[in-house]
Amino acid sequence: MSLIAFPKDREIDIIPMGRIGVDLNANEIHRPMEETETFTKYVGGSPANIAIGMARLGKKVGFIGRVADDQFGRFVVNYFNKEGIDTTSITIDKEGAKMGLAFTEIKSPTESSILMYREGVADLKINPADVNEEYIRNSKSLLISGTALSKSPSREACFVAMDYASKHGTVIIFDIDYRPYSWNSKEEVAVYYSMAAKMSHIIIGSREEFDLMEALIDPENKSDQITADRWFGYNSKIVVIKHGKEGSFGYTNGDEAYKVSSFPVKLLKSFGGGDAYASAFLYGLMEGWDVGRSLEFGSASAAMLVASHSCSDAMPRAKEVQEFMDKAKVRHGDMVTKL
Repeated sequence: MSLIAFPKDREIDIIPMGRIGVDLNANEIHRPMEETETFTKYVGGSPANIAIGMARLGKKVGFIGRVADDQFGRFVVNYFNKEGIDTTSITIDKEGAKMGLAFTEIKSPTESSILMYREGVADLKINPADVNEEYIRNSKSLLISGTALSKSPSREACFVAMDYASKHGTVIIFDIDYRPYSWNSKEEVAVYYSMAAKMSHIIIGSREEFDLMEALIDPENKSDQITADRWFGYNSKIVVIKHGKEGSFGYTNGDEAYKVSSFPVKLLKSFGGGDAYASAFLYGLMEGWDVGRSLEFGSASAAMLVASHSCSDAMPRAKEVQEFMDKAKVRHGDMVTKL
């Protein structure tokens, strides 16, 4: 059984909070952006992708965020509504903020880049007054994306939301989601990430992201087990540390550890897998699966995403992930190992 006891009898399964924007993915792949002529528009932003992923997997999803009062803002809200995501806590900005835009470049299956337009964006203007305590009390979990901690007033709004979650026993998930263009300094990253991590029950990030978070605490540490034990000393129950192609590791404060390998797949792009991973992993925990099975499910979903052109549109349903995983395991065996 999962170590995380999600509150029962609550209307919403998960409320992601933070970045919601527009992705414009290159249609002409295997060439630089300078030579790209057309792009396809998708909903983007890590917490937005996770919200869509969880909804596709059959969970009841809400969202806390802010969007522009323009065509792109209406596009993302309409998309959420079509996916069955509750949008009552998405605030419409009335002060001229715009949606963040991400133009993606797919030079090769393993070489991609993202050109971001993030100046004065609506999602970083969410403020504490936009956070409804009752909304969080009625949810089993709250997911905070690290990018939302990079600027005020979004930063303060996140900590208010986490305070409400702590008050009402709502599980707090911290998806580190480091984006260097959002921050003023590495020291600022370390301070606010560590503050959020201390309040969180589940922490998910890459080894590099954990190194940034721990830079002022223990800059020489590169040990996953030491990292996990550090955050278990606060509120964390599960720590997931990703190592790219080498797979990822999940640790529990019940002294269990798992390694999950990446599912072999023909890559189309090198971005987007982490959001599918997070949504499918959290889905498994909410279904009561153990950490190992949940990690394997997350890894399978991530493989499906990096083989697809989009992030949000390609989020799979539970049956699709299971079918992909079953077929892959016939060829490659179990992808998860208990350490």
